[in-house]
Formats: sequence, C-alpha cells, structure tokens
Amino acid sequence: MKKLTLSILSIAIAISASAQKLDRSVRPKAGPAPEVKLGDAQSFTLPNGLRVFVVEKHKLPVISCSVQLDVRPELEGNATGYRSMMSELLTSGTTHRSNEELNKQIDYIGANINASDEGIYASSLKKHMGTMLQLVADIVINSDFKQEELDKIKKRTLSGLEASKNEPDDMLQNVSAVINFGKQHPYGEVPTDVTVKNITLEDCKKYYSTYFRPNVAYMALVGDITMDEAKGFIEKHFGKWAKADVPVAKYQDPKPIEKTQVAFVPRDGAVQSVINVTYPVDLQPGTPDVIKARVANSILGGGSNGRLFLNLREKHGWTYGSYSSITQDDLKGTFTAYAKCRNAVSDSSVGEIIAEMRKLQSEKVPQDELQNHLNNMSGSFAIGLENPQTIAQYAINIERYKMPKDYYQNYLKNLNAVTVDDIQNVARKYVNADKAHIVVVGSKGDVDKTLAKYDSDGKLEYFDNYGNPLKTGEQKAVPANVTAAEVMKKYIAAIGGEKAINSIKDIKTVSKGILSVQGQEIPLTITEMKKSPSKMKSMVEGMGMVFSKEVFDGTKGYAEQQGQRAEMGPDEIASSKEKADIAADLHPEKYGIKRTLKGMDQVNGADAYVLEAVNTKGDKITEYYDTKTGYLVKRVETSPEGSQSVEYANYKEVAGANGYKVPYTIKLAAGPMNITANVETAEINKNIPDTEFN
Repeated sequence: MKKLTLSILSIAIAISASAQKLDRSVRPKAGPAPEVKLGDAQSFTLPNGLRVFVVEKHKLPVISCSVQLDVRPELEGNATGYRSMMSELLTSGTTHRSNEELNKQIDYIGANINASDEGIYASSLKKHMGTMLQLVADIVINSDFKQEELDKIKKRTLSGLEASKNEPDDMLQNVSAVINFGKQHPYGEVPTDVTVKNITLEDCKKYYSTYFRPNVAYMALVGDITMDEAKGFIEKHFGKWAKADVPVAKYQDPKPIEKTQVAFVPRDGAVQSVINVTYPVDLQPGTPDVIKARVANSILGGGSNGRLFLNLREKHGWTYGSYSSITQDDLKGTFTAYAKCRNAVSDSSVGEIIAEMRKLQSEKVPQDELQNHLNNMSGSFAIGLENPQTIAQYAINIERYKMPKDYYQNYLKNLNAVTVDDIQNVARKYVNADKAHIVVVGSKGDVDKTLAKYDSDGKLEYFDNYGNPLKTGEQKAVPANVTAAEVMKKYIAAIGGEKAINSIKDIKTVSKGILSVQGQEIPLTITEMKKSPSKMKSMVEGMGMVFSKEVFDGTKGYAEQQGQRAEMGPDEIASSKEKADIAADLHPEKYGIKRTLKGMDQVNGADAYVLEAVNTKGDKITEYYDTKTGYLVKRVETSPEGSQSVEYANYKEVAGANGYKVPYTIKLAAGPMNITANVETAEINKNIPDTEFN
C-alpha cells in the first residue's frame, strides 16, 4: 500500500511540474492526420460481367456480402411503389425455397439478409459463408414472386399510407421530393393509395428480370476471407447468373430555381410546423467539393453542434432540433435545412434558418469552430470503418464513380486540409437561401399567412400530402347572408330536424372498423350508447380484449384503458355531460359553447363552411359543414398533446327514428393512428337499461 501511495504521489508531482511549463493560452498544434488502413480491395470479374471486390479483414470470423446494381430504371409512373414492393418480394421465396424454408435457413445460420430494389446485403459467421452466399445467389437469380405475398404487401402499404396522410414528416418529405425534382424524375415519384392499387405482380417481375443482371452489378466481400476462397464461392454460386442487355432510362432534369417560393401543406389542427428549406444541387460523388461540402454542412446543421441547432434550440428554445444536409448523388443531390417548431414561431424559425445560410456565405468561419467540426468528423469517419457494410460500400464507390483508388485512404488527410476559405467558397456554391423551396407543413390560417414575406412574389402555393397542387390556399368568401347560426340550423334540418332529435330517448350503434398504426391493422368493434338526458357508454374491442371503455351515469363516470381504470374528474364530467346529451346541438349555450363562422374551405373536394366552436375553458374545435347537404363532414380537435381529426360520411336515416340520420362511415386520424369504421347496426328508443351505465 505504501509503495502504491508513493507512486501516485510521484506521478502527481511530475504532472504538476509539467503544468507549470505549459502555456495554456497557446492552442496545441494538431498532429498529422492518421493514415486510414482499409485493406487493399482485390478484384476480379466473372465471364457474365459481375465485378467482385474482396477486402480481407481477418480480425473477426465474420463475412459480409454486398451486391449493388448500377441501373437507371424507367419511371414507375401510375404504379409508383412497385420497386419497393419488389424488394420485399425478393426475400419471400425462390424457385428452390419457399418463404418459410428461406427464412428458416437464414435463421439457422444466424445470417442477416436485406434486399432493396437496387441490391442485396448479407452477413454471417465465417463458417456459414458458403451457405450464406448460396442463399444470396438463389435470391438474386431465382426469386419467385407470388400474388398472395404481393397482396399482403399492398395491404400493409395502403395501411401505412393512410396513416402517413396526417404525419407531418411524411407529408414534408413527399412534397419536398415533388417540388424539388418533379414527377418526371425518379426522386420526385411519390407512392399514393391510387398508384399502390395499380401495382401488379407483372410490374415486379418485369423489373426483377430486366435489372437484376450481373453485367450491371458490383459485389463486395469484406471480412475473414481470402481472394482464392472468394473466387471459388462466387464462381460456384454466381457463375450461372445470366447476363442480358439492360436499358438505361433518361430523366427530365429538375428545372433551375430562379426565385424563392414558399410551398404550404395544410395539416388540420397542427400545433407545430415542420419546415424544409430545400433545392437540388449538382454534387457528384468523389469530386473535390464533396468533403468540403460535408464540413460546411456540419458547421451549418450537421448535428447538435451545428449552428442551426445552437440557434433555434439552444438560443431561442423554438425546437427540439434543427439540422441540415447536403447530399451527393450521380443524378442530382439535395440541400435541405430542417426544423420542427411551434405555430407561433414558424415564421421566425424560417427567418433564422435563412439567416444562418446567408451568414455561412458572407462571413468566414472562425478557425476554432472549423477545427472542432474537423475533429468530430474525423472521429465519426474512423468509427464508421468498424462497419463491414461501410467498407463494402467504399470499395464499390471507387469503381462505380471512377474515384481515385486511394480516395478513402487519404480521406482524413483531405478532410483536415479543409480551410475557412474552402468553407466560404462551397457555401457560396451550394448554400443559397435566395433560390430555394421553403416547404412548410402546418396549420392553415395560423401559419401560412406569416410566411408570405419569404416568398419572392408574396404568393404561397398550396399542396396536398402527396405534392399535388391544391386549387387555392385562400378560403372562399362566405355569402353575406350566412352566419354560424344559419349553418347550424341547416345542419339540424339535414339530420332530421328538432322534432326528430327531441324524440330520441336512447340510441345504440355498433360499428366494425380497422385500426391502422405503423403498418399494422387490427380489427375493431366499437359500441356506443347514449340515454337521455345525460348517460353514455363507449367501448372499443379487438383481439379478444377491451382496448378502451368510457362510462358516465349522468353524475359520475370512469375511463378505462387496457385494464387501467381512472375515475372522471370535474373537467371530464363536464365534457361527458355534453357528449352524452343527444340534443346538445340544439342548446349549445347550456355548455357554454359559442360557434363562430371562420370562412370556407374544402373537405375531400367539396366546399364546406368552417366553424370554430369554443367552450368556457377556451378549448377549440374546428367544424366543417358541407355547403350543399348541410352535414357535418369533419371535426378537428387540437390540444397541447397534438390533434385529431374525424371525418363523417354516408349519412343514413335510422329505422324508426322519424327521419333522424347519423353518419354510417367515420374516419379518425390521430398522429400515426387511424381508424376507419362503418356502422353495422343503429337502434333508436330500445329502452337501454340504466345498468349499462354503472
């Protein structure tokens, strides 16, 4: 113990002495950039044209295989989405192995196999290398697409699209793609429910048979493998892969942006906006500007140490994060600056993004700020080399894009050679706030008007979630004789009139629906009961269990979710009294509800009056009433937690209800969750027992 103490003491004295000689006001000089040792990529080409690269890394007994196609396929057109579905079909079975057999063999060897429309990636232990390569070869050469598998994928895709219609980031991505590239460019094609329904098995088979050919393919093998081993396995398993002529499509180049244009995508009830400042850029892989542009982007918004993050989050507290990207691409790259912020600061956030973009052009970056980013990027590059897929990609990139053979070996050297002048030069070339698309998804009426100042001509363009232009972003003028009271009077008449409504003592509906969430579909049964004057019960069941239940007996009640019960508080009781009142629309003043006519808009292509309903607590609900039929067709409820919208359609008279009508189709959207329900039975005045509401 004594010796240890003396050793520690002597070390401390030595450190103290060294510190006295150290001038901390002088920044230490950076050492030379370390040399990157990727391993030499050996290569050979099969007679069928398959180009193979082998990178030996014997540190671990693992092997990875990456096959990439160098193709420019035809546009997907009115069947956009089939390429993505084809990639799912690739791993759903071959002519030699059923879907179950293929998955079983992959699991048995502990392999990882993932496919895309332009290739396949796989990895396994060294001892299973032969089996893994055999499975990969079977997939790329002998895939067998089945209609039943495609039907499953289409159903899942349609469910996901339904959910994404109200997901702000999905909406932003779709519209940005269409605006940047146009629908005559592969990067501007967006799958919709219409195009997905058009997809056929023949579309998928044609793409596979046309483009999955060895003469347009690169393969990289990385790991515990020798050149001789690689040749033997590749010749054995991929030698019979038949080559063929592969067509090369030509695409319409995106039109140059002459002036900044704001594109607004309305999202009902949004309490936040999502923003892209974006445009296409010409940045080819492997060119000298790539590394410099990456550094410039890191400074602007490459992460939590980027200027956008430090400005919009740390300085102003407007967002959880704001970032940017400058992508390289052999067709066309993209610049994007992104933020998600509250409605009230949407315009200010756009202004700060633009200001940071201009600052990067006009002012030289301080040397210490540049050095911090270079250090971070050097570390990230080194960490990335631990991933075999990254090394495989590098080997293919060098050949595919005709890059210098030592491009990645010299990457850190070239990275650390970037200067403040380089940053300003590439910023002036690729960061341009004066010729950009500003795409914003947000609350129409609350946000859009504040953005006009950023548009070059002051006129916003409006788009739906798929990037289709909307007829107008302006709400139509309401006829002079129309008031909120008149709209409600017409609605009351449309659903049967006051006499019919007052005649209802109780009502029960049972609906069958589908809950769609994150691509999954769950069948539901929804039961709703109301009994005059103020009793109600609603229950949602599915998968043999009760998902949620709400019961109110007129004075007290409870809500239950997944077995967890909570008694209603004063606010919930007040709200439940209104919801339970069958005739609530006849006397809104009883619940302190005041409706104001805000204007006109469109719901599913039809004109609707827009009413804002506000209660005594200040809670707001936006209601849409069809101008022709008078029916309530949509409600949007907004809260600090988010928003939900409900659409009503297919109004029908309930048997024995003196003309009283209810909507038989209801669609609810709340974040990633969507429910579509259809009423199967509706009963009026059947004397529902009070015990139902206990």
